[in-house]
Amino acid sequence: MKRLLLLCLCGFTGLAAARAEPITLDKVLESVTSKYPPYLIALIERDIAAGRLRQAQGAFDLGFRASGSFQPNGYYDNSVGDFMLDQPLPFWGGNVFAGYRISSGSLADYDKNRTQLDGEVRAGIRLNLLRDSVIDSRRASLWKARLDQEAADPFIQRQHLDIVRAASRSYFNWVAMGLRLGVTEQLERLAEDRDDAIAELVKKGQLAPIVEVDNERLVVSRSLAVVQARRRFEAAGIELSLFYRDQKDEPVVIARHHLPQAFPRQMLPDEKKVGPDIQDAFVLRPELRRIRLVAAKFDIDQRLARNNLLPNLDLTASVTENLGKGPYKDRERTESAVGIELRVPLQRNEARGRLEVIQAELQRLDADARFARERIVAEVRDAWSAIRAAHEQIGMTSLNVGLAVKLEEAERKRFEQGATDLLALQIREQATFEARLLEVDARAEFFRAQADYEAASAMKLRGWVSRADAPAGSSSGRKE
Repeated sequence: MKRLLLLCLCGFTGLAAARAEPITLDKVLESVTSKYPPYLIALIERDIAAGRLRQAQGAFDLGFRASGSFQPNGYYDNSVGDFMLDQPLPFWGGNVFAGYRISSGSLADYDKNRTQLDGEVRAGIRLNLLRDSVIDSRRASLWKARLDQEAADPFIQRQHLDIVRAASRSYFNWVAMGLRLGVTEQLERLAEDRDDAIAELVKKGQLAPIVEVDNERLVVSRSLAVVQARRRFEAAGIELSLFYRDQKDEPVVIARHHLPQAFPRQMLPDEKKVGPDIQDAFVLRPELRRIRLVAAKFDIDQRLARNNLLPNLDLTASVTENLGKGPYKDRERTESAVGIELRVPLQRNEARGRLEVIQAELQRLDADARFARERIVAEVRDAWSAIRAAHEQIGMTSLNVGLAVKLEEAERKRFEQGATDLLALQIREQATFEARLLEVDARAEFFRAQADYEAASAMKLRGWVSRADAPAGSSSGRKE
């Protein structure tokens, strides 16, 4: 009765498993790119870069200044109010300004704060003709902030490649551990199913009692192997749960009945595509793009350092118009003024030292880029070699399983006919078991190597939408 209930339970479980939809790699990767916390944290880098860009744009904010003075006692008693708007310009390192001033009381004839009764308005412009004309610290900071905003994409892309690779390897490790568990349970069932038959033969005197004891020992040892295999499967499921999450973004340990019955079909990629994939990787791999963006930032620093070697030649032009009548007749006309100022740095050690540092940094980046290309070539070729080796092993392990099964079946017939002993059959069963495990491992290794190849060649980034490389100092929008 107990055995019947167990069979019914197993049948019900098998029916439920047959109806359960298996979890595919695509579902896991969909969860990773929408719910995996480290990836979502990486996406915040865009917001940080956008905030820093806005911070750099603050150097060109419209400024307002107000001041006043009041002198109630003395030979001159007066009060003055002054208001000024100042707008930095994105070119020529200059700025335009406009203001209003009003004074009352008595002021000395040489006091520049004197205004007519209704005050005065003034406007002007200041331009840098040499130093700070083409580039200055404000524009350099803005351009580098734009490059930093673009650099958020390579950072996120690197996280994307690493996380997708880790999720893929974790998924196929989970599938492998599940299939290994199934193979181990199958080996255990062989000994359990044989137990009753051996007990009956022992009762009839056709087998020695020691044979029954030996099979019981075999059941126990194989049950122990099942426990170990189940633990490895559970560990793989717990690891996979970090990547696979529910609607509440909570980790989900996938039930066994969602395990695929087999690995997907293994297709060996065309070896002729390795070369083009390497060339694509040179364009898509985020390391190289990050190096290009860092080099562009150093180029801006280099231009700024060369700018700092130049003398300052500043031009200022302004117009002042007094409003209303009296009390100052010399303020009745519109006043205009043009000024020029020259300042020459004599030693300029800071700028020269900065240029030397930047040139060394650019040389280091150039060497870094060359090695990054060599590393990409090595990673793609190594992953391809692993795929090809795993594919070859799949064919050999499949053949090995077929041969082991034939030998096991032949040995089982001999055992049933009394022509061999249990030990020989155990050896054949163990050989089949090990052959099946090797086949599972070979198929898992194929997909792990495939995940490595896709990460090395940046295949998962071919549909990535990002801002194109923009020249230093130019704005760049993100196309969605």
